[in-house]
Amino acid sequence: MILVVRHLTAFRYPEGAAGVALRLKLLPQSFEGQRVIDWHVSVDGTEVEHWITGGYGERFAQWLDPRPRDSLDIVAWGQVETRDRSGVVSGLRRACPPAVFLRDTPLTWADEAILALGEGLGTGAATLTGLHDLSARVREALPYRAGVTGSETPAAQALAGGGGVCQDHAHVFIAAARCGGVPARYVTGYLMAGEDEDQQFETHAWAEAFVEGLGWVGFDVANGICPTDRYVRIGAGLDAHDAAPVRGLVVGGGAGDLLADVRIAAGDADLDAVLQQQQ
Repeated sequence: MILVVRHLTAFRYPEGAAGVALRLKLLPQSFEGQRVIDWHVSVDGTEVEHWITGGYGERFAQWLDPRPRDSLDIVAWGQVETRDRSGVVSGLRRACPPAVFLRDTPLTWADEAILALGEGLGTGAATLTGLHDLSARVREALPYRAGVTGSETPAAQALAGGGGVCQDHAHVFIAAARCGGVPARYVTGYLMAGEDEDQQFETHAWAEAFVEGLGWVGFDVANGICPTDRYVRIGAGLDAHDAAPVRGLVVGGGAGDLLADVRIAAGDADLDAVLQQQQ
């Protein structure tokens, strides 16, 4: 399937900003199951050209502007060919060893309830079955409820609250998998909804876990499936903060307002139509 994507991130600073520093993780990689046909990232209309390869093997950009401003628009757009590989992620640029993703973070710290979810993952071939079971347990324990958690909500707090969104599902799954000795990481990207589903206009999040002999396997706990050809994978990290597509620092003025808007469609020649949806 060929997917056409346009991702707008718009910052507005009513009180002004004396300077802005950003880290951009908006560049998808090609691997088995995903081939980037064409992709661009721009800040205020100027294309970002200099990218750095980080410790995870992914490329990111640093964007700095010390000049005062009251707005900032970041746009990522392009075409990606995808194939359904039942969630198996192969062919990514090799970097750090999987064991790096056993590390806890404040967002993925595990309490007793998460420890209990992660029991019985098994080893070897049994690990994959255990991870599928874990995904189902997390989804049952954490029903989808928008507006009850935020970007700073830790996994344990979301689970105790009895509801959350895709970020929370991924964090709880990751925390539980790590407790069971399975490396797991947070993934950001885009999802094209099916014809009978509501289209998302924001980035999506899921998890990947490492299975010996198979490699990394994706689990979209929020939707109860492994990623298919309707998914575009952007990047990964230890948690949502680490994997954030746009992360930065504002100097002076207020915190500002953030608008994120994602448009995604199937097709190999209709990027203009996707662009017009955001006008």
